[in-house]
Amino acid sequence: MSSTPFTLDDLAPILVASAGDDSVDFAAGIDTDFESLGYDSLTLLEISSRIERQYGISLDDSPLTATDTPRELIESVNGLLTATV
Repeated sequence: MSSTPFTLDDLAPILVASAGDDSVDFAAGIDTDFESLGYDSLTLLEISSRIERQYGISLDDSPLTATDTPRELIESVNGLLTATV
């Protein structure tokens, strides 16, 4: 668990590692839906798994199914991190 906020700088390497594609400009695409960024449901499951392991939280499926964009995912993760501190 972390007491510091989860940011795009934390999410970007997880997205790259999960998808194997470092050509996406995450800062420009923070409000673009994951599908338009090229992330399918399997990749989103991998992203979820990596976040859970790295940050010691349980995302179940709700944050990923309830979020469409990287910004929304960051906000969901921060909500869980705040709840567990």
